[in-house]
Amino acid sequence: MKVMVIPGLTLAKVPDEALQEMRDVVGTDGEVIVCSYDEAHTHAVDVDVILGFVPLKLFAATNRLRWVQSISSGVDSFMYPEFINSDVVLTSEKGLVGEHLADHGFGLLLMLTRQLAAARDLGPDGWNHRPELRAQEVELTGLNMGIIGFGGTGRAMSRRAAAFGLNVRSVDRDPLPASAEVSQVEGTDRLHDMLGWSDVLAICCPLTEETDRLINADTLGQLKSGAFIVNVTRGEVIDEDALLAALKSGHVRGAGLDVVPREPLPSDSELWQLPNVVMTPHTAGASQYRAQRNLDRFIDNLDRFIRSEPLVGVVDKMTGY
Repeated sequence: MKVMVIPGLTLAKVPDEALQEMRDVVGTDGEVIVCSYDEAHTHAVDVDVILGFVPLKLFAATNRLRWVQSISSGVDSFMYPEFINSDVVLTSEKGLVGEHLADHGFGLLLMLTRQLAAARDLGPDGWNHRPELRAQEVELTGLNMGIIGFGGTGRAMSRRAAAFGLNVRSVDRDPLPASAEVSQVEGTDRLHDMLGWSDVLAICCPLTEETDRLINADTLGQLKSGAFIVNVTRGEVIDEDALLAALKSGHVRGAGLDVVPREPLPSDSELWQLPNVVMTPHTAGASQYRAQRNLDRFIDNLDRFIRSEPLVGVVDKMTGY
């Protein structure tokens, strides 16, 4: 068996200890190599397993590939027809990144509700604007948060929301189990009702054909007036022009965005100019624990793969998550 590891943004380096664990699992008859994406093409023809990103060009160079584990939680970049229609199994980091994504989401929300971004921008002059800042600050206790997507990120977001005293609802296309914070996960047919109820809308779903531009002029019109929006998963879930219009009109009071429909966001985008928008450059996925969590899952899955046991974190390629 030949295993290829391709480091990337979320897995910058493979520690020697992890590499040795992989080699111990595959045994003396197996091979584990670590290489760059450019080097990967020279090894691709006889590789069985890949940990890393596999775009079409690399996938086309493989001949006996059987399993890929992504080094990202979102796998929309794998959803090209040749890969979807193949027998190659895909696993991901799903369930491993929700905690730090939710941390980041609440950081963005608090920047807006507590006027932290405005105070930072004012600097020393903030003392001359205390009345305006105080007049715009919002307490979260008793407000309603609606969460789109109740996977790992949605559940982590709901735990933080409950700790801040928010009421929480969630919709998801799948019949998922409830939690201590959400008594019932509602179907997406209840999205309209949840939007009208929400003081805060948290986008925690993957990007699929169904969620692409899900938040558009129509759905934003259904959102409670003056609501805040937080997005830490995929920018394409929100229509940029519709969001801009809602922000400028005040229908959406503020938006905290780690992800945007166009990345990197061009400097001429009006989103940069709006005072009620706080953005970070797709950094919510960073954590000091992330790489090791994915390596631990991969090593466990590698052992399962050799033993022909079910893998953890398998992606349904038909649904895209």
